[in-house]
Amino acid sequence: MKGEFEFIEGIRTMFPSPEGVRGIGDDCAVIPQVQGQDTLVSTDMLVEGSHFLMEDISPYQLGWKSAASNFSDIAAMGGEPVGSFLAVALPKDLPEAWLDEFLKGYRDISNEYSFPLLGGDTTSSPDRLCICVTVLGKAPEGRSVTRSGAQAGDLVCVTGTLGDSAAGLQAILKEVSRTEEVPYLIDRHYLPTPRVGEGRILAADMGVHSMMDISDGVGSDLRHILEESRVGAEIDIRNIPLSCQLRTFCQRHGLDPVELALCGGEDYELLFTVAPEAEPSLEVEHTVIGRIVEGCSVRWTGSDKDYMGFRHF
Repeated sequence: MKGEFEFIEGIRTMFPSPEGVRGIGDDCAVIPQVQGQDTLVSTDMLVEGSHFLMEDISPYQLGWKSAASNFSDIAAMGGEPVGSFLAVALPKDLPEAWLDEFLKGYRDISNEYSFPLLGGDTTSSPDRLCICVTVLGKAPEGRSVTRSGAQAGDLVCVTGTLGDSAAGLQAILKEVSRTEEVPYLIDRHYLPTPRVGEGRILAADMGVHSMMDISDGVGSDLRHILEESRVGAEIDIRNIPLSCQLRTFCQRHGLDPVELALCGGEDYELLFTVAPEAEPSLEVEHTVIGRIVEGCSVRWTGSDKDYMGFRHF
């Protein structure tokens, strides 16, 4: 493996800083401030063995996913990308070619969503790989969409389809045969698409009252909105958007697609609430799955289950 300074210089060459910004090379990045803008900051950590399996995920996929999960946080607030910071604890036996591919994955998604890498840190690890990403975004002052704005009467909506990532993970863990639908599901798990553009469009609509990204499943994430907004919700599980690939996979393997969709997580779609009169004119493809009501609990129409979603502790 290259020495630390050679490694950092290679990253600096791969990730040039935008005009007017001082990025990699000094003790701190220097980012000009813009009057009338709020700064958004989010940090996330991935630990080998807990969040990914080195023997299965490719370095390119891990680089992509490490960035995507964090970019999704900026999307959830309706923010515009500013930059990211990458800190890695590297096992000493990690091949240089592996690191190159990891950085290519991180670079490709960064370029796609205009998220320049502006700095970070590197250190050694005695055994497992640890990755920490911090992202910065900006939004017009006072216009970030939070979890606390949901109002009784709002419609509960999601972008995209749900459960694909969870099905992809099941396919990986169970080492199922790669039938026609499986590669799509695995890509949805390893190469997620953060809804940055959609988040900005939704944030610009005054009818959108609350929003977050779906990282732990609707069963868990919806409860964050309800708790912060002090409201309840009614969700019709028959309206949950499911891909044909997910339906086929679950039929083949005896799984419940709704369970995966509501409890699996890592879809990185957007979950938001919107005033009923504003919903028909939204310029983002979405599905209405329920509504916000008075109270503090979730009622699932069409099932007697209580879908809880993923919990870290």
